[in-house]
Amino acid sequence: MTRLRDRLLDRSSTAALRSRIAALAGALALLVAVLVGAGAAPASAAPATANAAANAAKTAAAGPGWICRGAPVTPGYVLTNHTNNGCNGAGMWYQQPVRDGIWTCATSPIPAGYVLSGHNPTGCDGYDSWYMRLPVDGLWTCGTSPIPPGYVLTAHVGNGNGCTNIDAWFMQRARDGIWTCAGSPIPPGYVNTGHQVPGCGGIGSWFQVVARAGQVVCPYQPVPAGFRLGAYVNTGCSGLGGWYLLRA
Repeated sequence: MTRLRDRLLDRSSTAALRSRIAALAGALALLVAVLVGAGAAPASAAPATANAAANAAKTAAAGPGWICRGAPVTPGYVLTNHTNNGCNGAGMWYQQPVRDGIWTCATSPIPAGYVLSGHNPTGCDGYDSWYMRLPVDGLWTCGTSPIPPGYVLTAHVGNGNGCTNIDAWFMQRARDGIWTCAGSPIPPGYVNTGHQVPGCGGIGSWFQVVARAGQVVCPYQPVPAGFRLGAYVNTGCSGLGGWYLLRA
């Protein structure tokens, strides 16, 4: 009888031990799940961060429409209108894609390759407006206009008479043998070989040609690639002095 009682007690103790082990295993499993979940949290946050970045990019690259003052203008877009209303009193600008022949506000960016050829001092809600277009050979441009690569300035109208209170410049494609105004760009592969003091409406002008070996070139200009300067000629460049242009 005693032995039977001892066996029953052993079985009861064993069952209790097993129950405790099972409970301990469950607790460990729960702890592991919590730890794994905590480690996975950054991964679930990553899509949210990516979505926020994408939304910010969309905001910065908005399509046609009104944008708040100070907001970035979408690349390739220009500002064409203004209102003091909206954006909690800050005012708004209307942006739209640039095109050949469009009136833009004075605060508008000028996309690469475009020039300004007209001016309205009362346009764009009083902010001034400019007529923006693609360049052509033989075009009067406003004094504030960029000069696209491959073009030079050959004439000038000053005293605010050329572009509605703004000076104007006549823009042409660069070519071999052309008088250009002082300050006009020298396209790659060209050099100045002559000078006129009263040229270009009193500003002064330079005779521009395609660079060739043996020419006497004027001072104050870059030496084209593939060439170097040789001997000095004090009578060159209409008396300003110059150097022989030699192959490098």
